[in-house]
Amino acid sequence: MPPGTSSPSAEAWTWENAAAGAAAGFATVAALHPLDVVRTRFQVTGGRGWSEIPPYKNTAHAVYTIARSEGLRGLYAGFYPAVLGSTVSWGLYFFFYNRAKQRYVQGNDDQLRPVHHLVSAAEAGALVSLFTNPIWLVKTRLQLQTPELHTSRYSGFSDAFRRIVKEEGFLALYRGIGPALLLVTHGAIQFTAYEELRKAMIFVKSAPTRTENRGEESLNSIDFAALGAGSKVAAILLTYPYQVIRARLQQRPCSDGTPKYSNSLHVVKETARYEGVRGFYRGITSNLLKNLPAASLTFVVYENVVKLFRATKEKT
Repeated sequence: MPPGTSSPSAEAWTWENAAAGAAAGFATVAALHPLDVVRTRFQVTGGRGWSEIPPYKNTAHAVYTIARSEGLRGLYAGFYPAVLGSTVSWGLYFFFYNRAKQRYVQGNDDQLRPVHHLVSAAEAGALVSLFTNPIWLVKTRLQLQTPELHTSRYSGFSDAFRRIVKEEGFLALYRGIGPALLLVTHGAIQFTAYEELRKAMIFVKSAPTRTENRGEESLNSIDFAALGAGSKVAAILLTYPYQVIRARLQQRPCSDGTPKYSNSLHVVKETARYEGVRGFYRGITSNLLKNLPAASLTFVVYENVVKLFRATKEKT
């Protein structure tokens, strides 16, 4: 079921939505991971425990510096958990999101209000966060490993996972879950904006014929890319500080085992005191450079995979 459709018969399409979401997540990470590494490092640069790192001047300088000092491996640090996390997250997200929308279908016109899209996206985001927080924590740790700061490095995803549990306890895998749950507002804002922009675009395209189905079918990959990017901008600008807080909480502890920050409030106080408002938006440029094309690619892949499933099913 494409994001803009909400009929009760859509239940049969739920697993296709999950598969389409997973494919979209994989394609996005594979194409844009180096910018994710840069964003994560910008988010913690200037925070506690990173004073030894020379500040990156901008995104291009960060990419160049990481490539020169750490090679391609540095630019693709945490790639495996990023692929795993994104694929699982998008697959589960579209699955839970469409299941939630099915519950909110109103009357015979099969129309959902914006509040229903908002609640559906929030429900999906919260469930996905609970499933995937350990994966994102490991990804963050791997992306922040540098020769200057970490002599005892994680060798990979499984080693990091095992050592975190052994050295810090199982609950350490859920560091940052607070801001992660708050970040469900990100997906809620993005998907609500996407749905409403999509309906508006369908209305505009179908206006000459007044045929809604024809208008929906006329949407192409360029339309989906524009819708994905537009909805992402609104979500990023409103929720980016939560991402900075989460990244700082998920950093590796100091050498004596003490976490750099005790909780989200501690991050907020320290960041506001020493860096001001700007500290909560560190890395937003690389974040936009990564996530605008990523959002476009995600929805282009998702919508076209769903269309492929639909066409295949109709033929059979």
